[in-house]
Amino acid sequence: MSSKDDTITSRIARSLAERIVRGEMTPGARLAQDHIAEEFDVSQASVREAFRRLEAQGLVVSLPRRGVRVASFDLKQVREVAEMRAALEVLALKHAAPFLTPALLDEAEAATAACDAAENVEDWEAANRRFHRLIISTCDMPRLLAAIDDLHAVSARFLLAGWQSTWERRTDHDHRAILQALRRGDTVNACAVLERHVQLIGRVPSALNAGAAASRFAIVG
Repeated sequence: MSSKDDTITSRIARSLAERIVRGEMTPGARLAQDHIAEEFDVSQASVREAFRRLEAQGLVVSLPRRGVRVASFDLKQVREVAEMRAALEVLALKHAAPFLTPALLDEAEAATAACDAAENVEDWEAANRRFHRLIISTCDMPRLLAAIDDLHAVSARFLLAGWQSTWERRTDHDHRAILQALRRGDTVNACAVLERHVQLIGRVPSALNAGAAASRFAIVG
């Protein structure tokens, strides 16, 4: 694949991922390859490659005789993503910590402040993702970072589906504890707090609307 083709495929995959994450494309919805190719004015081969990328991210599934559809999810899948994120982000932080500069830590602190000040779940998710990306950005492991980025996209989808109507502003004490540990060179403690923090995902159920039997899950990492 040429770099131009890869750019086109990335643009399609990114656009579709954003729609799925925001809930514009609901679980089970079919992605029509020909319609998407027409929308983006690209070949169906480019769309197929974009579908493969979305499937690798866990955002779509390819089903025999049913085509490519937006993936559904449940609490078990939320917990799986949490466990994977915890393991991979801790690994990345171990390698990144020795190379984190005061300027980068200041940027991460600003991202945490933006989390605390967020007026809606979308702004919080963007700031939260920025914090997590900044503290591992110096690990010099591009494949690991790409895998973590994919998991964050899935986490964002869980979050936006679960908290659209129940958003509340709050202070993230874990983020600050991680930063304090990193500033004093205590990588072990920073990793321990990060691991616990991410593993909270999905562990705090809350009631849905009155009379509903199902439960929501918390995305706090």
